[in-house]
Amino acid sequence: MATTFAETLPPVDTYQAGVKKRQRTVFLVAGMVLLLFMAMNILIGSIDMGFREIMDILLTHETASTRGFIIWKIRLPRAIAAAMGGGCLAVAGLLLQVYFRNPIVGPFILGISSGATLMVSIVMLTSVTLGMTLVNPFMCTLAAFVGAYGTMLIVLVIANRVKNGVTLLIVGLMMGYLCHAVTSVLVAFAEQEKIKGFVLWQLGSFSGFKWSEIELLCILGGLILVLVYFLAKPLNAFLLGEDYAASMGVNIRLFRMLILMSACALAGMVTSMAGPVAFVGLAVPHMVRLLFATSDNRVLIPGSVLVGAMVICLCDFIARTVFSPVELPISAITAFFGAPIVISLLLKRRTRV
Repeated sequence: MATTFAETLPPVDTYQAGVKKRQRTVFLVAGMVLLLFMAMNILIGSIDMGFREIMDILLTHETASTRGFIIWKIRLPRAIAAAMGGGCLAVAGLLLQVYFRNPIVGPFILGISSGATLMVSIVMLTSVTLGMTLVNPFMCTLAAFVGAYGTMLIVLVIANRVKNGVTLLIVGLMMGYLCHAVTSVLVAFAEQEKIKGFVLWQLGSFSGFKWSEIELLCILGGLILVLVYFLAKPLNAFLLGEDYAASMGVNIRLFRMLILMSACALAGMVTSMAGPVAFVGLAVPHMVRLLFATSDNRVLIPGSVLVGAMVICLCDFIARTVFSPVELPISAITAFFGAPIVISLLLKRRTRV
């Protein structure tokens, strides 16, 4: 008897087992590579230190010496901040792509990062504290949240009236340009000392992180990432349409609000501390889909955290070592990394039309 095509295909259970095995392998390899990149950021720098010496400093928590100060106050906080910041930005991009059902959407494209930058510029260039002296160290973070949510709200209002995805992207870009224009006006009237600090912040860098900022980033960012992971199943249902998700018991209004609040909080928090970092939220989710060969958000969310952290750690290492002692802006490195991916996505979408 002739064999049909269906009979030549592997059993569904065997195929799913193969996919899960591949996903476990990718998780393991990504985790090991992330640890390697973080170790490189701690071990390698302008001052040469041996592996045993660094391990002694880490184990004894010795900060009195110059080398101990460099490890505990500069290299280690920077490595942790880069890993956590990359994971937060990648998950923010994934959430926005699911929400708008558009593969070329991200915090930078939709103007969220620009809105956060605008509000941070108001705080840094005009010394606006709104009388909140108790939370003054974290005013930039609060301002970034306000800017991110405000910009996203405007984009959503327009999105509800215009259903065209391309138009939505153009609106996001225009919001970014408007925020940049207002920021430029503020720079023109600001004092010279404040301009210097803001320009350095605007270049984007994970250097200079304090442990208080690391704690805020890890605690607040970690809580949001856990919340997002628990939204994985509703996100999968949302991909099949709002009607289907509603039929599965998802509260659409509350769910949409949680997605946007989480995405804006993650992007705004990282932007307030490290400056605008482009392309990570846009490019990394696509890398994760290709690596894990799935659209299941229960896999994509932790995968985005790992791969986003890995990518930023590598970019940060390149930024500070390639032309040492000159440090390159982190956004310049992420642009070299992310721009080719975005162009390839646009070309693929063009060929499908």
